[in-house]
Amino acid sequence: MCNNSKDSKCIAEILNVINILQDNAECADTCLDTCDRGFLGTSVTSFAYNTRPVVLYTSFSNGTTPWSMPISRDDVLGETSSVFRVEKVDDNCATFRVLVPNEDPETSALRPYVITNSFFTMNLNCVCAIRCLNDTVVEGV
Repeated sequence: MCNNSKDSKCIAEILNVINILQDNAECADTCLDTCDRGFLGTSVTSFAYNTRPVVLYTSFSNGTTPWSMPISRDDVLGETSSVFRVEKVDDNCATFRVLVPNEDPETSALRPYVITNSFFTMNLNCVCAIRCLNDTVVEGV
C-alpha cells in the first residue's frame, strides 16, 4: 500500500527530519538507528557528517526496484542513479539531488557519493517506502 492517505505524512515527516539534520549537522539526540534518528553518524559525537542518502520506492517501481533519475540535466548518455540527498521538504513534496558513486579510489572510502547537477521534486504521496543509507560526507552541499 502506498502513502496515498491525505492524513498520512509519514514519508514527508521523515524526509523533513533528514533535511533538518543535514542543515544542522550537530543536532544531538539518542534514539534507534532509523531514518529519523536525531543525529547524523553513528553517535552524537561522531565525525561531522552532512548527508543521509536515501533510496526511494514508489508505486511505479513495484516495491522492488528503486526509483531512479538521470545523473545529468542533459541526460545525454541515459545514466541514472537511485541514491538521493534531500534538499528541501515543502508540505508533501520534496526536492532531491541525485548522487552518484565516488569513483576516486583515494577518497571513496570516506566520501562514497558525489553530487550532480540533477535535481527533481517528487509528490511524496507517490513514495511507498524509503531506505536510508549510511550517513556520510558529500562535498559541495
